[in-house]
Amino acid sequence: MTTSAPKLDGTGWTLLLALAILWSASFIFIKVAGEEVPVFTLVLIRVGLAALVLHAFVLASGRAYPRRSEVLLRYGVMGLLNNVIPFALIFYATASIGAGAASILNATSPIFALLVAHVATTDEKVTPAKLAGILLGVAGVAAMIGPETLSGLTGHLLPAGAMLLASFFYGVSAVFGRSFRGIDATVSATCQLTASTLILLPIALIVDRPWLLATPSAIAIGSAIGLAILSTSVAYVLYYALIQRSGATNTILVTLLIPVGGVLLSWALLNEAFTPAEAAGVILIGSGLLVIDGRVLARLRRPAVAGSSG
Repeated sequence: MTTSAPKLDGTGWTLLLALAILWSASFIFIKVAGEEVPVFTLVLIRVGLAALVLHAFVLASGRAYPRRSEVLLRYGVMGLLNNVIPFALIFYATASIGAGAASILNATSPIFALLVAHVATTDEKVTPAKLAGILLGVAGVAAMIGPETLSGLTGHLLPAGAMLLASFFYGVSAVFGRSFRGIDATVSATCQLTASTLILLPIALIVDRPWLLATPSAIAIGSAIGLAILSTSVAYVLYYALIQRSGATNTILVTLLIPVGGVLLSWALLNEAFTPAEAAGVILIGSGLLVIDGRVLARLRRPAVAGSSG
């Protein structure tokens, strides 16, 4: 019996775009709050406050928490795969190779997700259209950031490898997230973020000693709250809902859209220039997503087939 592959329908595309916007906005929040709050403390605030907000919503709405210890343990694994390990690797890599090169390497996450899903699942196999679309998307990210940023990789093989490893973990976590299908997306997001908070708490206390820090400004506090509520609590509910609806390899396509959202938000909110290279990158990424979706290409082929049959 052949199992049909998960696809992005209209609702799936809406969820994907919304998730990309929320995670793109996170870079603005991080840029503002990160000037006053050290990295581990900021990440702890991000996941901890998000978990508290979601717990309040779960309790108020009467949703049920999973009770089996095996399921709760898997959320701990998911927290490591999707938050703690990649966050640490990205922080280490970005400090050496720069944000631009890191963004290009991060865009390889869908390739890793596709390969892992091909081996680990029966319904998300590698297809020529999906592979071609992802490669177009990665090329688009590279065009947006600019080839000169790749010079940051010269002599920095270890940090570049760390960034690729972070992308691999993102790909693995998207596939691993399939194991929570059937559990409410809000509950899954709550459990994962709670696990991440418990893991990160001692790290932040030991490394940053936050009780010694100066009180952040109102704008930094507001950015940290926005990062936690919008770009984390709401975003992870969408993330799990998208995995359940459209599969792992379609969900991880968000990493191709995040640079687009970041550029457009910076242009709209920070008055930063929208360059021709960025426009070319957006076109390439859009073309890749159209190839993956397949419906536009199918419509273009249909008249040609109909004409040849006469």
